[in-house]
Amino acid sequence: MPLALLALAIGAFGIGTTEFVIMGLLPEVAADFQVSIPTSGYLVSGYAMGVVLGAPLMSVLGTRITRKRMLMILMGLFVIGNVVSATAPVFGVMLAGRVIASLAHGAFFGIGSVVAAGLVAPHKKAGAIAMMFTGLTVANVVGVPLGTYIGQTAGWRTTFFLVAALGVIGLLGVAKLVPEQPRTEGVRLRHELAAFRNVQVLLAMAMTVLGFGGVFAAITYITPMMTDIAGYSASSVTWLLVLFGLGMVGGNLLGGKFADRHLMPLLYVSLSALTVVLALFTLTAHNKIAAAVTLVLIGGLGFATVPPLQKRVLDQAAGAPTLASAVNIGAFNLGNALSSWIGGIVIAAGLGYTAPNWVGAVLAASALVLAFVSSTLERRTTTRSRTVTAHLPEPAAVPAARR
Repeated sequence: MPLALLALAIGAFGIGTTEFVIMGLLPEVAADFQVSIPTSGYLVSGYAMGVVLGAPLMSVLGTRITRKRMLMILMGLFVIGNVVSATAPVFGVMLAGRVIASLAHGAFFGIGSVVAAGLVAPHKKAGAIAMMFTGLTVANVVGVPLGTYIGQTAGWRTTFFLVAALGVIGLLGVAKLVPEQPRTEGVRLRHELAAFRNVQVLLAMAMTVLGFGGVFAAITYITPMMTDIAGYSASSVTWLLVLFGLGMVGGNLLGGKFADRHLMPLLYVSLSALTVVLALFTLTAHNKIAAAVTLVLIGGLGFATVPPLQKRVLDQAAGAPTLASAVNIGAFNLGNALSSWIGGIVIAAGLGYTAPNWVGAVLAASALVLAFVSSTLERRTTTRSRTVTAHLPEPAAVPAARR
């Protein structure tokens, strides 16, 4: 794998850390700004919505410059957002900093996926995408727990300064290691938008929303589930999330390995297994060991879908993949926001802390159905194309020129 992928992975590590570390620092931030915990939760939802909106916006703005230059601009924006958060005098300014940083998220992963795929041979594209996303998964194993610990001991502002420093390293890495890929000539915004007329692109994005949404329906409420249902202490939640992160790393690497050769079968297997595991989580959550094992499986199966879904979008939007790739990253966050909201509704309805697992199972099963629909439509299209080609008249022979 090219060394340039390391620079992309470092950027992904910083972005993944800043996205998730805030969840462990909400009490400290709320106390510092003298706001309630629910109010401080806007730092999570505001970031997610910034990703959803920023992915297409920043990708459109970047259509007129090279991808390497746009990646550098995005990392600069990420650094600025985290510095604003770290130095915020009031809560509103910190929220603004979170939104500024989030604007870089979707476009970085979207454009980065296109760049990563272009660095390797066609049969290694999914592996290259997975290598970049390894930075995001490792962030959940190392960056988030370490950032939470630093924030709780040295102050949450220190954590955001350190995340900003990671962004600087990522920016320098992109500038030094990522080759200058010439901007595709003739591709304009209308070409990028045309990809959304492809039903296969839309189906892949819908699978992203539902499939990964199924994961977050359960994980969002993992703390009360593990403490009130499984019987873990509150201090154990950190290492339980590390287990979940380890599952994400493994699933991402396996997804990248097999997606290049068996993309749709991989989606069938991972989404089917994810549906079953999420449904079983309503039972395994009552046992400490079983709950811990289930967390690893959910992380692994959930992230095994990421490389194939991202590659699916790139393949179906070939010729103008940048905007579609970035919007698909926004789709992950849209799924996170929607599933968390639905999970909160079922808990508020009195169905218990394990009820979001059923929500997740239904969402994953819905993604599986869409995978079969997508594959069926693709086969029909291929069959029709072959039929039309078979019935085309043979080209007339060109008579030899007379001498």
